[in-house]
Amino acid sequence: MARTLARDLDHLSWHTPSHVYNPLIYAWDGHRQYLQRFSAGSGRVLLVGMNPGPWGMAQTGVPFGSVGAVRDWFGMQPRLARVLPPQHPRYPLLGMQCQRDEGSGKRLWGWAAQRVGTPEAFFARFFVWNYCPLLFLGQGHNLIPSQLKSPEQRALEAPCNAALVQVVRRLQPQAVVAFGRYAQKQLQTVLGDAVPVHYLLHPSPANPVANRSWAQHAEQVLAPWLPALPAVPG
Repeated sequence: MARTLARDLDHLSWHTPSHVYNPLIYAWDGHRQYLQRFSAGSGRVLLVGMNPGPWGMAQTGVPFGSVGAVRDWFGMQPRLARVLPPQHPRYPLLGMQCQRDEGSGKRLWGWAAQRVGTPEAFFARFFVWNYCPLLFLGQGHNLIPSQLKSPEQRALEAPCNAALVQVVRRLQPQAVVAFGRYAQKQLQTVLGDAVPVHYLLHPSPANPVANRSWAQHAEQVLAPWLPALPAVPG
């Protein structure tokens, strides 16, 4: 499924972004390890993000895959392919040698480690998938999918929607949670009323609200599926 999505997206043409990175191809080693370890099992909660950040999944192949979290919490050392796509000078592909941390991934996986413990404990309850696996760069900065021109968005959505349907069929989640409004919109369009779609504030440091209270928001939204907090001594 992920391989098919990678190939389908790789055949598309782009005009708005100057550079497009497809980590499902050049960072397949990390994504393969992630799927092999954590994609099995049904009845969990599916957490759906938007698309990779330049210092996260783009470097590691793991959704929200901040290098520090992938190395220290996941215990992974994925390698990039020998052949890499044309790179923007401000956003080089360095893999596990990247010295910058993806803020969203650092926040998400840091919270998961503190709240649940091990990756195995977290993924027994949840699975994380990015709606779109491509990183778009243009005018010297990261572009989100909604900033693409309408024909590009429509071309992008067709394979991403098909892959999302397959993920839902395979995982049979009891609920789906969207990181941010873009993912929520895409999920509601694809799934309709078939599966409950909940909204979770995106953990991006670019969001002032997330910087103030993302952990509390995550606790509230995900409370039905999180382990109980230890009782506070009286």
